[in-house]
Amino acid sequence: MAAAAPPAEEQGGKWDRSYEVRAVLLLTLAFGLVGLDRWILPPLFAAQMGEQLGLTPADLGNLVGALGVAWGVSAIFLGALSDRVGRRKVLVPAVLLFSLMSVLSGMVTTLLGLMLVRIVMGVAEGAVAPTGVATAVEASHPRRRGFNNGLFQSAFALLGLALAPILATQLLKVTTWPYVFMVVSVPGFIVAALLWITIRDPMTMLTARAAPAAPLRAIFSHRNVPLAMFALLCAMSGIFVISAMMPSYLTGPASYLKLSVEQMGFVTSAIGFGGFLGLFGGPALSDRFGRRNMAVAAFVFSAVFLWLFLQTGADRQVLLFVFLFFAALANFAALGLIAGPIAAEAAPLGLMSSVAGIVIGAGEIFGGGVAPAIAGNIAQAFGIQYTLWFAMGGQLLGIAVALFFRETAPRFARVDETA
Repeated sequence: MAAAAPPAEEQGGKWDRSYEVRAVLLLTLAFGLVGLDRWILPPLFAAQMGEQLGLTPADLGNLVGALGVAWGVSAIFLGALSDRVGRRKVLVPAVLLFSLMSVLSGMVTTLLGLMLVRIVMGVAEGAVAPTGVATAVEASHPRRRGFNNGLFQSAFALLGLALAPILATQLLKVTTWPYVFMVVSVPGFIVAALLWITIRDPMTMLTARAAPAAPLRAIFSHRNVPLAMFALLCAMSGIFVISAMMPSYLTGPASYLKLSVEQMGFVTSAIGFGGFLGLFGGPALSDRFGRRNMAVAAFVFSAVFLWLFLQTGADRQVLLFVFLFFAALANFAALGLIAGPIAAEAAPLGLMSSVAGIVIGAGEIFGGGVAPAIAGNIAQAFGIQYTLWFAMGGQLLGIAVALFFRETAPRFARVDETA
């Protein structure tokens, strides 16, 4: 069995709780801004941007997909880099770069220019994901590992998928879409400075840097690593197809339900509010009930509530919100578990960010990159409503994969060591 992730630094034999709190809160803010800068695009696209630039739903799918592929490739390589050079040296430049790309997203006016900007943004955001997971685990007491990772990841959904559609639609009442991109970039520059001041590398990393790189086979020594790669693909194919296509499913020229822009903002925000609770609650509850059990349950509930959403019409907006809320809650719970504690606890000592990067990278390239591009073309050819059935398929496949996870939660791991 692969070695468990190392704990955070201890000061004089006593746990440094103050550093744990400061580090996790800053990481939470940083990952929330990752979500905001990434997911402000679809509501702006549906409400104003797509029509003004003459873009189609397929273009939106390709934009979301290109960022996802870049994120995935970056997570693999820059996650591994942070194991060698340190967390802060990767985190801070990445936060600065994606904030700058948000500014540029409001300045370009062609599909090619926007595609290039979003690809660079994906590279920067892909570095934050595995490095942040590893940093949060290293800063956390083992008994709070799932809780803190859930908190860190939950901000992605809260700021990016709950508040982004509301913020976008409200700001569009007083300004235009280019300035919305610029407004949401400002906090990133402040958080980058605070990360540079606060984040430190644990002693286990400082001593590991001088050691030769572990062979690739060491990364895959725990069976949860390849399983997590495939399971995260399933989770992300649901999350990112739904998140990218939902505004256009609800409103706009090619929409299915024909809601107003304000109604779209309300219903779409359910993804973020549900995702926030799922990303936080899933990993936190898995500390008590087990990683495998929670992952299976999350995929099951996600599929059930997404099916209920698909049966609901435009005249029942509260029900649309409720069903989408619980579908997103469960789907994001699966994502948070797989990308966070399941990946981290499968990592050999000194390779935590490398393993998280490979798992997140695989999920992003195919689930966050290829899947939205496929969904965009499904929408173009057959209708926007069929993209959500495509997302449903990912959840059903995820149930089967999650059943094979080996349990690694600290309170259950000894029982499952020989599994």
